[in-house]
Parts: sequence; structure tokens; C-alpha cells
Amino acid sequence: MCGRISHFRSEEKYLKWLKSQVPVAGPVDDRPSERYNVAPQTHVSVLHQDEDGLRFSPMRWGYAPLWAGDKPPSINARLETAARSRYWRDIWAVGRCLVPADGWFEWVSDAHQPRSRQPYFIHLADNQPMFFAAIGRFERGLSAPSPETTGFAIVTADSEGGMLDIHDRRPVVLAPAVARRWLDPGLDAAAAEDLARTHATPAESFRWHSVDAAVGNVRNDGPQLIEPRPLAPRTLDLFDS
Repeated sequence: MCGRISHFRSEEKYLKWLKSQVPVAGPVDDRPSERYNVAPQTHVSVLHQDEDGLRFSPMRWGYAPLWAGDKPPSINARLETAARSRYWRDIWAVGRCLVPADGWFEWVSDAHQPRSRQPYFIHLADNQPMFFAAIGRFERGLSAPSPETTGFAIVTADSEGGMLDIHDRRPVVLAPAVARRWLDPGLDAAAAEDLARTHATPAESFRWHSVDAAVGNVRNDGPQLIEPRPLAPRTLDLFDS
């Protein structure tokens, strides 16, 4: 799962990295967001494509269909089932969007100390921005987003390679050329599923390192949360072999 992300560059820089030829319809902020510890149920700047062009919208991280009643919003959508699931299929077809990001966090349990969980920060090996495939419900055009009805979820897939040691799920990260295709309203649901399955950024493109446990508190923020922090030495149990 993906339950905490880092999103600290400006909209302008993410858009420049996307290298899209589609016109930009809405305003683009050139100020760094400086959000290093973004949690679910908060608002995130999400990029989507309307009839008049690309647009950034502040959207709540968490989605539930209008018919779901009081069911808690979901923050992740499984790639393996989302395109056909009753819960997701409508927004899979018409609500594809991108979450620009700089990395994400996962927590690893210590087999010797079950109550202890070490956070790791995961990022691209070249430290470039990334785009999470996402699906959501959002207002189109110039309409002001409604906090009560908008929301998004990040698409996730099975992990592979060494990333399995960190978590068995990971967000679907798309390189700029693939991200541009994901946004294309003319791409049908089946083709979008195939795109995410076969063209997601592979695990070997990522690096990760342990970080301070302070990231576990959503009130904490700042660049220090993504800086490498050596793992604390483990005190061996007398019965360790």
C-alpha cells in the first residue's frame, strides 16, 4: 500500500518534467509546496486533463463512490481489479489523473521487535520527480472543486525484486511519456489497464533508505524527514542464533 508520500517541488517543475504538448488550462504555482510528509485525507495538488487542457486541482486523498454511504474512503486502488470492480470502474474510465511526487514512505516491522517499525523513504535512483497513476472524481473546467464529492486514490501493484523486502505493494509510477498517455481521455479503460501493467517504472529504478521515525507523526514536516538515518544497532537476544 502507499499511505504517505513526499511532494515538495512546485507545480511548475512537475509540469516541466511531464513535457506535455497539451495546453495548460488552469493556473500553475511556481512556489515549492515543501510538503515532505503528506498523509491520506489531506488535499494534494493532482494533475488531470480536461477538454480545454491540463489542470492542477487540490483533491482529497481518499475516494468512495457516492453510493458507498458512510464507508471510509479508500486511499489505494489495486491495479489487478480496479478496471472491473464496481467500486472503481467508473472513475477508472473517466477519472484518470496523476499525483506528482518525489517519493513515498513504507514501514518495515522488526522480526525481533514486533512493536518496532522502521520507516523507509523510496525515491527514483536519479532523484527526479515521479508521477503516481491515480483515479478520482473531480470537478471539470473552471468549476470550483467540492470537498464533499471530490477525491482520489493512488493505483498500486505487486512489488518485485528487492522492493519486496520493504512492502509487498507499491504505487504504480509512470515515466513522463507513459504518464502523458495515462491522462489521455481518448485512452479506453482496457488500454489504460494494459499501460499501467506493462509500462510502469520497474523496481530496479528505485532506491530506498531508512529515515527518522518522526515521519510517523503527520504533524511533522520538513526536509529532515527524507534524509538518510542509519539503522539503530539491535541488541541481540541471548537466544539468537
